[in-house]
Amino acid sequence: MGIPYDDVVIIRHPEKEGEASVITVNCPDKTGLGCDLCRLILFFGLIIIRVDMSTDGKWCYIVFWVIGQTTTRWDLLKNRLIEVCPSCLSVSGFSFYRAELQPPKPRVFLLKFFCRDRRGLLHDVTRVLCELELTIRRVKVSTTPDDRVMDLFFITDTSELLHTKKRQEDLYEHLKAVLREAMISCEIEMAGQEITACSQGPTFLPPAITEDKFNPELDGQQSGSRTSDNASIIMDNSLSPAHTLVQIVCQDHKGLLYDIMRTLKDYDIQISYGRFTAKQKRNCEVDLFITQADGKKIVDPSRRTSLCTRIRMELLRPLRVALVNRGPDTELLVANPVEISGKGRPLVFYDITLALKMLNTEIFSAEIGRHMIGDREWEVYRVLLDEGDGFSLPRSQIEEAVWKMLMGWE
Repeated sequence: MGIPYDDVVIIRHPEKEGEASVITVNCPDKTGLGCDLCRLILFFGLIIIRVDMSTDGKWCYIVFWVIGQTTTRWDLLKNRLIEVCPSCLSVSGFSFYRAELQPPKPRVFLLKFFCRDRRGLLHDVTRVLCELELTIRRVKVSTTPDDRVMDLFFITDTSELLHTKKRQEDLYEHLKAVLREAMISCEIEMAGQEITACSQGPTFLPPAITEDKFNPELDGQQSGSRTSDNASIIMDNSLSPAHTLVQIVCQDHKGLLYDIMRTLKDYDIQISYGRFTAKQKRNCEVDLFITQADGKKIVDPSRRTSLCTRIRMELLRPLRVALVNRGPDTELLVANPVEISGKGRPLVFYDITLALKMLNTEIFSAEIGRHMIGDREWEVYRVLLDEGDGFSLPRSQIEEAVWKMLMGWE
């Protein structure tokens, strides 16, 4: 018998307030499935407090214990989780994989609107886009001398319906409800290659990003960078005849499990069994029994060292935050690595704009772009702060507030 479609993902809510909801995923396995599931859970704003996962290489069973919010859209989350699970067909009690087709590249749309500036405007717009499952691929925001804002958002639609009139009207109404009389005009159109190319920001990145921030050997000790507490990573081949055991003890942060799973996915590593437990005082423990894509344990010392170094870097500094001088102005830089599949980290721009809104710090301009630094692609957020009247916050306070928001420590 094949497993019913609705039983691929089951969400059970707690009987008592304050307890965790339980998400059970039961489907065929694939390399990177844990990363894809954790990315969605991060996007929906849930906090993972415990995970158990096991697989025989063909079928996997994963249980997440999560803390949701009153605004969590559980039905939509379930549908999105089912969509990333591999499909299977069942004949005479045997499960057969259906070849996973490479999904087509999502269509990119240009959202262009002109409005009167006000404090927190950019975050309010970003929140609307996130709520409607519109992914920001690139943004260019500029403020005119008469306090008006021209916003260019290059976005994709998870539902792939933004080309329809109904979906565009829905987006317009949501923006109008937030911006109200501040909105002057709003347009949505398909973004052609020439438009996307013109949207590229400056390719130059300051040394604070290209050198210090991305050197894993420095472990974040250089001036101006922020890191999590020390992480302990042990890789052992003696405890299992078929697997490499990875044991991690580190400080928890928002998206930690996604960062680990993303790294393993990029290295084409398969997880046979895993357990994640969040402890008190932001500490957590992770045990993973892993193999290479060929089903064998990792015996090559250089490969083990490379994987361990990368995991440590993702645990200590999953994102890079720095305030730098841009001429006479102050620029906030935030960067995060992009998956090999091309997906960026969810909600980064949302958290940046929320932190600045809470600090009452205005944004003069903002850009999102992707850059190759070393052998990896990074998504870089550049936010030029408005240092007009009343701008008196020390740089360290701004940097710390943004860092804590991104790490979930606010």
